Amino acid sequence: MSLSILAIAGMFVAAGTAHFVWPGLFVEIVPPYLPAPKLLVYVSGAVEILGGVGVLVPSVRVYAGWLLILLLLAVFPANVHMALHPEEFAQIPAWALYLRLPLQFVLIAWVYGVTT
Repeated sequence: MSLSILAIAGMFVAAGTAHFVWPGLFVEIVPPYLPAPKLLVYVSGAVEILGGVGVLVPSVRVYAGWLLILLLLAVFPANVHMALHPEEFAQIPAWALYLRLPLQFVLIAWVYGVTT
């Protein structure tokens, strides 16, 4: 198993776990036009964990990769919202909010590259 697959698995499982340990941090970044922010945080956390574990299983790796790609696309509006409203996220430097936008596509390419 490649180091890249292990890194993706670890990153997504850790991020997904964080959704359950510190849900309030993630609720804050859900755009206000989306319903049920806490539910969305828990669902996205569960999907991250499921996808992270899934990439470790060769027989489901491709499906887990596509699940993670869909998740990364689904949460992209939150990153856009953060970049457009940096005053709401004063604890995060504005440059970091903008860096998240292209970083999302780097993550998508990385997941695609190692799971398909």
